[in-house]
Amino acid sequence: LPNSWKSALVPFFASIPRRTGYHGEARYVLLNDRHRLDTAAMPQLVQRYTALAGVSDAPPGRPHLASTAAQQLAARHALGLPGEAMPVVFCPGAEYGPAKRWPARHFTALARQLRQLGEQQIWLIGSAKDQEIGNEIAVHSDGACLNLCGRTDLAQAIDLMATATLVVSNDSGLMHVAAALDRPLLALYGSSSPAYTPPLSSRAKILTLEVECSPCFKRECPLGHFKCLNELTPEKVVEKIG
Repeated sequence: LPNSWKSALVPFFASIPRRTGYHGEARYVLLNDRHRLDTAAMPQLVQRYTALAGVSDAPPGRPHLASTAAQQLAARHALGLPGEAMPVVFCPGAEYGPAKRWPARHFTALARQLRQLGEQQIWLIGSAKDQEIGNEIAVHSDGACLNLCGRTDLAQAIDLMATATLVVSNDSGLMHVAAALDRPLLALYGSSSPAYTPPLSSRAKILTLEVECSPCFKRECPLGHFKCLNELTPEKVVEKIG
């Protein structure tokens, strides 16, 4: 799927008979079923990937994840969480890099505001790499947040998010999980583009400032100011919730 030559090496050396992908970096020998990409006709990444499966004439379907009540209770029991809680979930991580991560101080301020509005349970969910930012948010939110980053496996994260009354997430894998679970979702975009990788859910709301330098698709802000995320204030997010 990625257009790099490295991504095509494994199927080539594994002697996979049919190796499908788009023209990319020096892939003429590595791929034997090459496609030309029409970016105007397929602006979304999901469209481009499904087209490789031969379904480009149809709009991409919305993915769906299922989580049963028994699975949800089991995940909560394993983590020592209350079985009756209806949490707000924050997903503060983004594997791609800092330019896709809403600042920890903004998550902290949002948690405090939501606590004032009556939210009693705010859970932070992410991988072990997100533990540090999760700890920062939890410590400075004056007890409003419980940091679960790094404490769940993916299945448990899905089961915990399945009962969320609201998910606030960066453009990340967990954002797409929340969309597939059909949870109310606020998706925060910085260096990436909601036109390229949108959450595929009718219950998702997108927040992006569309500043003059975005989307740059960089891991780090090339200008050093992170304006696209720094100026996306918690107040703007609260307004979107309303």
